[in-house]
Amino acid sequence: MENEGLIRLAFFIGLFAVFAALEALLPRRARVQPRQGRWLTNWSLVVIDTAMLRLFAVVAPLLAIGAAMDAGRLGWGLFNQLALAGWLELVLAVAILDLAIWAQHVAMHKVPALWRLHRVHHADRDMDVTTAIRFHPIEIAVSMGLKIAVVYVLGPSALAVLIFEILLNGTAMFSHSNLWLPKQLERALRWVLVTPDMHRVHHSVSRAEHDSNYGFALSVWDRLFRTYTAEPAGGHRDMTVGLRWQDDRPARLGWALRLPFAPL
Repeated sequence: MENEGLIRLAFFIGLFAVFAALEALLPRRARVQPRQGRWLTNWSLVVIDTAMLRLFAVVAPLLAIGAAMDAGRLGWGLFNQLALAGWLELVLAVAILDLAIWAQHVAMHKVPALWRLHRVHHADRDMDVTTAIRFHPIEIAVSMGLKIAVVYVLGPSALAVLIFEILLNGTAMFSHSNLWLPKQLERALRWVLVTPDMHRVHHSVSRAEHDSNYGFALSVWDRLFRTYTAEPAGGHRDMTVGLRWQDDRPARLGWALRLPFAPL
C-alpha cells in the first residue's frame, strides 16, 4: 500500500503529541521517577524495536499490511472466501484482530517464556504515554510474527489492517497515558474503549489486578471472558504500578534489555 509507512508515522507522532500534552495538563497520578530518564529509555526501545522490525522484514518481507495484500492476491484467508460488504468486512476485521491481540496479551502473561519478554513493559514504575511504546525488541518480533499469521488466516484487506494498526497504536497510547478524565466521561468511554483508569489496573503490583484488563483497544473482551476488574483495591492515586520489587533500574536501557534473561 502506497505511503502506508508515512501515514502510520504521521498518526503515531500526532497522537503521541496530543496525549503527552493532555497528560501534562491533566495528570492522574504524581510521578514516581523523573520523566527524563524513563522517556529516554522508552524512546530508545522504540528505536531498537524499529530496527528489529527492519531486520524481521529481511527474513519475512511481508509484514502485516504486506501479508494482507499477499493473502488477497493468493485468495487465502476467511474474508477472501466471503462476499461481504466492504464496511462489514472492515468492522469484523478490526474486531477479530483486536481479539487476537487480546489473546496474545493473555499468552504473554501466562506462558513463562513470553512473560520474560513482556515484563519489560510492566517494569515501568510510572504509567504514561511512553509506557505504550516500551517493549522488548524480541517481544515486538514475536508479536509481528503472530500478527502476520492471523492476517493470513483471516484475509482482511490491506486498508483494514492499516486502520487497525492506527487504532491499536492510538488506543494503546491513550490507555497508558497518565490522563485524568471526568468520571462520567470515563465510565461512558469504558463501555467501548479501554480507558487509562481501566488499563492502569492491569499494571498493578497486585497479582489479582495484574491478571485482568488485558485489552488494548476494545473493552468488550475482558467483560466477555471475565477478566475485567473495575477499580484497583488501593485506588488509582495510591496503587503501586510496576513489578513487586521497586527501584530505579527499570529506567535504565541496558537493564531493560537484559531483563528477559534475568531469573524470574
